[in-house]
Amino acid sequence: MCKTIKQKVHFKAPPEVIYGLLTDSKKYATLTGKKAKIGKSAGAAFSVYGGQATGIIVELVKNRRIVQAWRGHSFPEGIFSMATFNLKPVGKNGTELILIHRGVPKEMIPSIENGWRKYNWDKIKTYLENQR
Repeated sequence: MCKTIKQKVHFKAPPEVIYGLLTDSKKYATLTGKKAKIGKSAGAAFSVYGGQATGIIVELVKNRRIVQAWRGHSFPEGIFSMATFNLKPVGKNGTELILIHRGVPKEMIPSIENGWRKYNWDKIKTYLENQR
């Protein structure tokens, strides 16, 4: 049985900065400290965290939305989930990111929820703080 993860996070940077961190291979690798290869268009493949998560980019709306057919390395064979990142400007220089991650195997929900926070959102916040 599969479930949906929903997370909302605020960043002290405009959407174009957050979008760039999530879609640029070099920036993502710098952010996470792991190898990343992220395609630049719908239909392109991506691989992050040294292959721990892989998939296909389904949709890119510059600075607004990223949709990925997403697969964790420990997912059952043939199972993909759909991760949608919606970016919305907030205030003068902020971003609200809403992640909706559908189709996650139920038993993996706790580790993937934690992974989004620990290995993505917290790392983005630390990166942004160090840029000031």
